[in-house]
Parts: sequence; C-alpha cells; structure tokens
Amino acid sequence: MLDFKQITAKDNRLVKLISLLQKSSKARKENRLFVLEGLRICLDAAENGVTFDTLVLSETAYLKFASDIAVLSDNAKSGVIMSDDLFGRISDTATPQGVIALCGMPETGKPISTNGRYVALESVADPANIGAIARTAEALGIDGMIISGDSCDVYSPKALRASMGTLLRLPLYFCKDIISFLNDNSLRGYACIAQRDADLKIGEAAFSDGDVVIIGNEANGLLEETRRGAYKTVTVDMRGKAESLNASAAAAIVMWELIKR
Repeated sequence: MLDFKQITAKDNRLVKLISLLQKSSKARKENRLFVLEGLRICLDAAENGVTFDTLVLSETAYLKFASDIAVLSDNAKSGVIMSDDLFGRISDTATPQGVIALCGMPETGKPISTNGRYVALESVADPANIGAIARTAEALGIDGMIISGDSCDVYSPKALRASMGTLLRLPLYFCKDIISFLNDNSLRGYACIAQRDADLKIGEAAFSDGDVVIIGNEANGLLEETRRGAYKTVTVDMRGKAESLNASAAAAIVMWELIKR
C-alpha cells in the first residue's frame, strides 16, 4: 500500500498541474501527462497495465473505496490525499468520486500491420465522437485507430470518459496527413462521404486486410485531397430525407462493414 501524503494548499504544485492538464491540450502535450478521473476508468486502466505517476484521492474516497484503492495503489508510483473541497477544485466532473490518476502518455511510433483493418479520423473535433468511435472500434474488433494531427486530443477528459477506457487499450496511430500515412504503410483507404455520387455504397465494398475506412470532420467532412487520394470513396445509402449521419454513427456502420467480411 502506498504511503499517501496529505496536500492542503490550493497553490500546491500538483494541484496547479492537474487543474491545467484537465483544461489544456497544450499542457498535456508539453508535459506528456494526462488525467484519468473516476473509479471505474482508473480501475480499468490499472487492470490493463497503465502505470500511474500519482494517485490522487479525496479524504472521502480514501475511506469509501478502501479495497479498490488497494488495487490502484499497486499501479501507482506515489499517492496523495486532499480534502473533498480541494479535490473539487481539480475535478472535471460536477459530482466527483474523489479518484484521479495522473498518467504519462504512452510512447508512439509503433509499426502498423498490413494484416489489420483500421478506422482513420481526419479533423474530428468532438471528443465525445472520438470516444464513441473508439468504443465501437474495440467492440467490433478493429485493429487500431489512425488520428490526424488536427483532430481533437484523445487524452482530453471528455474523450477518455466517452471511450470508457477504450482509448487506453486500442492501438492508436498519430499522423499529420492521413493519405500520406496510408501510402507510407501500404494501406488502402476508403474515404467515407455523404454524397450519393460516391464510387461505392458501403455494402458493395470488397474489404480485405490492410484496408482503412476514413471518417471526416463533423461539419465539413473529408478534405478534398483526402477524397482524391483514397483508393475509393464510399457512402452509406440512406433512405428518407436525411442527408448525413453523425460521425460516430457513420463510423459504426462502416466499421461493421469493414470487419464482417
């Protein structure tokens, strides 16, 4: 069991750091740190081998979740306790459980296999969409998620909560440009568009290993150069008067088609 230290000052360095990391993508990238908040997501991370730099607890949580805290402590390098009021200052939720884990970002640059099937996100702006797409990808057995540099931060509190921990388990590949990344790694991209003049309806695509379905920005879709550079454009054939789908809904449909054959 960790030897938890008591923090009482609101201007404590760790208190300031966590508050900043909760709010700022730039701070997360510069410090190579992110915050997990909530008992369930922290337990899930511990079960999947994520090491915590610091485990932060409110006084109430320390007493209320004693058995779970013992599990979390085994994965933490250090631990601190603070009053419920002070914890509320660093929490990103309206009703904090009193459990936060400060984690180091995993190393990137791992190779991607041409034997897998992947989803790529270009300029996806809503962290809730990234989290939802990651959950669906894991559930369907997608081999990883490719994320363009102008997409929102996958380590934001909202994205991590929406993913229910999936973003800590699913292989992630970060790149500046989707098409260049696919070409460099001998992968074949299917650009998902709303237009009815796409090359294929999604059910007509003959997917195989090494294929990637590409989802674009919620408001603007995919970049024109991404459409041109993709192997094929595909669309979800819709009935009624709907002209487009939410990004996470569209991703769920095309990922299902990608893996079902």
